[in-house]
Amino acid sequence: MAGTNSELQLLAEGPAIILVEPQMGENIGMVARAMANFGLADLRLVNPRDGWPNEKAQAAASKADHVIEATRVFDTVEQAIADLNFVYATTARSRDGYKPVRSPVVAAQTLRAKFAAGEGTGILFGRERWGLNNEEVALADEIVTFPVNPAFASLNIAQAVLLMSYEWMKSGMEDLSAVPFQAVEQRPSTKEQLFGLFDQLEEALDARNYFHPAGKKPKMVDNLRAVLSRRAFTEQEISVMRGVISSLDRFSRKAPRGSGSPAKRKEAKGDDSSSE
Repeated sequence: MAGTNSELQLLAEGPAIILVEPQMGENIGMVARAMANFGLADLRLVNPRDGWPNEKAQAAASKADHVIEATRVFDTVEQAIADLNFVYATTARSRDGYKPVRSPVVAAQTLRAKFAAGEGTGILFGRERWGLNNEEVALADEIVTFPVNPAFASLNIAQAVLLMSYEWMKSGMEDLSAVPFQAVEQRPSTKEQLFGLFDQLEEALDARNYFHPAGKKPKMVDNLRAVLSRRAFTEQEISVMRGVISSLDRFSRKAPRGSGSPAKRKEAKGDDSSSE
């Protein structure tokens, strides 16, 4: 699977993800995959409709086996969060009550701090169709809600878990601009290499009477060179460009690369004529 590497460190920590009465195995699997993407591993299910284990969840998890195999099932929300010290409830709807409401960024920072302090934490996610009820929200310490389109605020459960998992990962990064890999470093081309590209391209175009009428050639050459020198080419890019020009110069649409040398094509044509 693209993007997976068994030789690298597998992150498996952070808050528990608690799904309340999830219905579809596919959604549970996609939740597990989202968790694995961002280093979470503690998945808890409260009274899943189709029971557990679930083959559809396993398939949808796309190799997030460590999350699926460690998944635990509970009969009630109270049982699922009993060992935790701090719990968030996710909701897109305004609720009556006195619980603080946090953004995903603030919630992730809070969870990170409590995790570092050795506390058990979790995030409650409601049913696919209508989320958490008021009694379940009341069991949490605080509420986390997402900045979404107010007229279309419903999120797929896997999307909601993905957003929180992503914020969790970000909360542990020292540099938010850091990326896991960089482009391959390439040497900038020299002016001599760039001039070689100019000469090759201009000769190829000149042979095809591109610079027409002749009086406009100096201006056309200036324009062409201006286009090619607008950015700094690397050595590899110069090599690619010259290879393209060489191919266009050597082969035609009627005699593409692989059809043999001009001499062999002429010889073959002569053999065909003599056989008629």
